Amino acid sequence: MDTTDTTMSAEGGPTGPPVNPDDPAGDNLRLIALFAQTQGLHPSSDDMARHAAPAGNENADPALATALRVLEALGLTVRVQTGSLKALLESRSACISADASGRLMMLAPVANGGLLVRRAGELQAQALDAHQARTQLSPHWQGRWLRVRAAAPAGGASGGAFGLPWFLQALAPHKRLLAEVLMASLFIQALALVSPLVFQVVIDKVLTHRSLATLDVLVLALLATTLFEALLSTMRLYLLGHTSHRLDVQLGAGLFSRLLALPLSYFASRRSGDTVARVRELENVRSFLTGQGLTSWMDLAFVVVFLAVMASFSLPLTAVVLGALPILFGVSLVITPLMRRRLEGKFAAGAESQSFLAETAGAMEALKSQAVEAQWQREWERRLADQAQASFHSNQFAQASAQLTGLLGKVLTALLLWFGARLVIQGDLSVGGLIAFNMLAARVQAPILKLASLWQEFAQVKVSIRRLSDVMDAPPEPGLQPARSSAPPLTGRLRLDGVSFRYGPNQPEVLKDLSLEIAPGEIIGMVGTSGAGKTTLLRLLQRLYTPERGRVLIDGMDLSQCDPAWLRRQLGVVSQDAVLFHRSVRDNIALGRPELPLEDVWRAARLAGAHDFIVGLPQGYDTLVGERGSCLSGGQRSRIAIARALAHDPRVLLLDEATAALDYDSERAFHANLGRMAAGRTVLIVAHRLSTLRLAHRIAVLDRGRLVQCGPHALLAAQAGPYRHLWQLHQMTQRQEAFPGVAPASSAMQAAAAGRADPAVCES
Repeated sequence: MDTTDTTMSAEGGPTGPPVNPDDPAGDNLRLIALFAQTQGLHPSSDDMARHAAPAGNENADPALATALRVLEALGLTVRVQTGSLKALLESRSACISADASGRLMMLAPVANGGLLVRRAGELQAQALDAHQARTQLSPHWQGRWLRVRAAAPAGGASGGAFGLPWFLQALAPHKRLLAEVLMASLFIQALALVSPLVFQVVIDKVLTHRSLATLDVLVLALLATTLFEALLSTMRLYLLGHTSHRLDVQLGAGLFSRLLALPLSYFASRRSGDTVARVRELENVRSFLTGQGLTSWMDLAFVVVFLAVMASFSLPLTAVVLGALPILFGVSLVITPLMRRRLEGKFAAGAESQSFLAETAGAMEALKSQAVEAQWQREWERRLADQAQASFHSNQFAQASAQLTGLLGKVLTALLLWFGARLVIQGDLSVGGLIAFNMLAARVQAPILKLASLWQEFAQVKVSIRRLSDVMDAPPEPGLQPARSSAPPLTGRLRLDGVSFRYGPNQPEVLKDLSLEIAPGEIIGMVGTSGAGKTTLLRLLQRLYTPERGRVLIDGMDLSQCDPAWLRRQLGVVSQDAVLFHRSVRDNIALGRPELPLEDVWRAARLAGAHDFIVGLPQGYDTLVGERGSCLSGGQRSRIAIARALAHDPRVLLLDEATAALDYDSERAFHANLGRMAAGRTVLIVAHRLSTLRLAHRIAVLDRGRLVQCGPHALLAAQAGPYRHLWQLHQMTQRQEAFPGVAPASSAMQAAAAGRADPAVCES
């Protein structure tokens, strides 16, 4: 879009909430929201606050860093530009900058060459001509601004398949630094001509005429050239290192963002170690583009200059060198496909070992409880041996290739010495010329021989790009841009209309033609045998998966038309496996809203029955819970997960076996608080313990993916069918727990053997 065509006017442009002069961060955030409106976006205040949370690494320009993070999160491509105020005026594009006090400014060009300026905390924009802009802005100008344009597709370049152009596009903002690297390489190669020429003059002229004064001058010139070459090489290495580290952050952030955008089905079909191994391939590509690969092409291009100088010494010897170059290059072409196959095997073996190691580290308790350490050790050694063998074959082939190319280089040196000596004897070449020619020939051989190893590195890069394309070319979660349309708050009305679902093309149907309507504020219990489809149904409601047939609607909106992130922020979810992160208790509870005040964290913890045990921890709410909550018991993890689901005040609460790990006292407290948890919310509770469902308005019974019964507890318990069977089993279990020595009643046993009854019609 044309960023000069902005809707911000001198009369104020888009209007926002009243400003607060004592809240610079809030003023900055409101200005970012107004700027987003000029780009056709309409972000909600929740979106802005969530994206504005500090990243923790913003030492310089925190206001501009916040604007950069928020605008990129809203789907815009943002470029950080540096320069003088004059450069900004000449750019003629709308942008955001910050003054010396940390307040943001929204700047847009106007027809007379001036600027329209709106500062954070001001209700109206100010129109300045070019002179006024320079006068008023120069004292506070920081030399950095953000230029915004519409985001490019997330895949490869120009929306195509992922490949090398994606990396080249990332290099584009650093082209000035890379140009300096190439310029340094050019001078280094030019200085390389000095040494051979000095040696030739010393041998042919100085030694012949015994001119010590000339020798002193030549040696000083050689020392100065060597020193200058060393300085240029150091500068080149610094620039490459600086650019490489910036690219590491940029590319790594882009890849991780892409990884987070992938649907759950991507991770379900791949081992975690495979995914981690693919992400690590990014380093191979980056090091090739900004390492030896970049400078080697300049060195290779300078071969033409060296050959021209060599031809001035001896055309026959130059012909020998030119005849050897195709042989060296041909060997590289033969080696490359063979090397690629070995690299593929090396990667596959490494990914297998990494997956096994990650799986082992996450299941150490299960391994020890089964006493299978010795068996697992043998499994690890087998995988390690496979990886070592693949790596050995790959390295041996690479070393053999290097030895072969090195041998060819030595043969070329011997041929040059043989032919060159004959030319010297015949008087067609001086001794100094022969030495200089051999020095130049070594300079020519080095890039050609390096090209052989560079070709092998390129083969590795092609393998790495192919591995990375599995992540980058995988279709992301389908979604809209939530910032472009502000959806109203949810009321919590849910509807499943003829939903069928399977996890894979060749997998059986998990849900079959399931229809269910849930009113706002209703509490629905869901029961059924394991594998009936209860958890899958909750996943569909979160849009972690999309149905194969049918529709899932919330407040009348088809979930396929809702942005996943916006939807999930309306939901509070407690899964069967209460996953916590290696952070503090407070951070885990406020995971979805890092800015949540501590009082709200306490309130959610009390509602979940977690506050009392949390304050008893060594550092209370600041206690680190360990990886996946390993420092806490299963019941404690469950209660923190419940608190996390309640912390952001969701309109819909999904509880999947939330009480499975709770003891009786904790479960009793959960039941006592369930009414308050459910107040004003739509709640779906999946449970095997029917006592958890006593507050449910209706109970839905699933059997083999179908909804077979739905209605109030009293009605279903009185009907012949699966629910009455489950209820009688529940009563029998309760009697056994109350009177462990008493045999079960015969009626209960008969009910247990009754089997399944015909499905009942779902009643609202």
